[in-house]
Amino acid sequence: MAQDIIPIELGLPQGDVVTLWAPRWREDGEEWEAFLGDEDDLYAFPDAAHLAAFVRTSERHDLLDHPAWDAVPSLNVPELIPDEDHTYDLVGVPELVAEEPDVWHIAELAEIVGIVRSLADVCDLEEVHEILDSTEGFSLLDQGTLPFTGSVGVQVWNDLSETVSQKWDSVLDAIDGLVTQPEVDEKVLEQTAEELAAFHEESAEAEAGTEGEEDLEALDVDSSDDEPDAVEEEGPVGFWAEVGIDPIKIITSGAEYYTLRCYLDDAPVFLGSEGEIDVFTSTGALARALADGKDLADTDLADVSTWDEVLAKATAGELEIEVDPENTYVLTGLDADIAEGPEAIDPTQLELAVELITDAAEWAGDDSAETALAGNESLGWLVSFVLRPDPTRLEPSAPFDAEQGAWRKLVETFENRLTVA
Repeated sequence: MAQDIIPIELGLPQGDVVTLWAPRWREDGEEWEAFLGDEDDLYAFPDAAHLAAFVRTSERHDLLDHPAWDAVPSLNVPELIPDEDHTYDLVGVPELVAEEPDVWHIAELAEIVGIVRSLADVCDLEEVHEILDSTEGFSLLDQGTLPFTGSVGVQVWNDLSETVSQKWDSVLDAIDGLVTQPEVDEKVLEQTAEELAAFHEESAEAEAGTEGEEDLEALDVDSSDDEPDAVEEEGPVGFWAEVGIDPIKIITSGAEYYTLRCYLDDAPVFLGSEGEIDVFTSTGALARALADGKDLADTDLADVSTWDEVLAKATAGELEIEVDPENTYVLTGLDADIAEGPEAIDPTQLELAVELITDAAEWAGDDSAETALAGNESLGWLVSFVLRPDPTRLEPSAPFDAEQGAWRKLVETFENRLTVA
């Protein structure tokens, strides 16, 4: 399968450089991966203008045979600026491992180690492989925080930190030594430098305009304090808003279900326990179950301080269950849309579906959704492209069989969590 050619930024001892990366793709029955370069050299540049000047004129490098290469020389300069999901600060790794192994530090470290492994694979850096294989912590990063909890996990993290302290400079030197900046056509570089400068100028003007609008809005708010008839914007109202629990509706290929969910310290909690979500085929069935209460005695929602208020209202026959459109999750049809590509996907439907699936996985202590939706995975890259559109990003290319298969697996895992009561 032909994957994208992605602009990336590497933070190296010599400074930040940009280059191109082609994640794994299959062609003629074989699997390939490549970076912009030639033989033992990794071609990298100080900015997207130099990169654009090179790709528009060069006729010799390792990506020429990539199935998607023909589209790259015609990209404008902003499209060759790496996005945040593909910016890897290799120099900052010692600082990362000096922090506590929380979900953010581990996720960032996992992405950096992933690109380092890819560089080591493509460029035959055996020394780098030996360092990454010398302690198991590097191979466990994709599993999130779980492998680094408890006394054993703490020791695994400490071993990883010690390895970084002693050997990471060797990793940096090995990769830094690959980097070569080839010459580019000066006339073409003048043109691409102007494109880059124009983009930065437009971005700065847009940002200044946004800040100006925010300042005006703040002035409007301040001046309204003296207005006797000023009306404050209200948030959600009603019983469910008061108790901080939301009824949600889930539409799958086979049925429609209703359940409850809330957030405690930003962590999702569902009606259910041990990773299984109790769902009902109608709001009436859910209300009756809440009124009875016996089958829901062990639900994780019982730990919510307002849970007794929900049960009391249900027992009195006064509980009305209405689902807000923002809490209606439609899973049907997305797999077919993904197979067609980004333009066929409804961003709102996808964003809600991702929210539901990741919430359920987090609640169940399952890192598979987070891994599949990571920016360095084909599905994660596609989802990110749809949900966070950016003119500087290279559009994912067909076919999307792998992305469709990965999405179907996520949905299947989620649906297996549903227990119809």
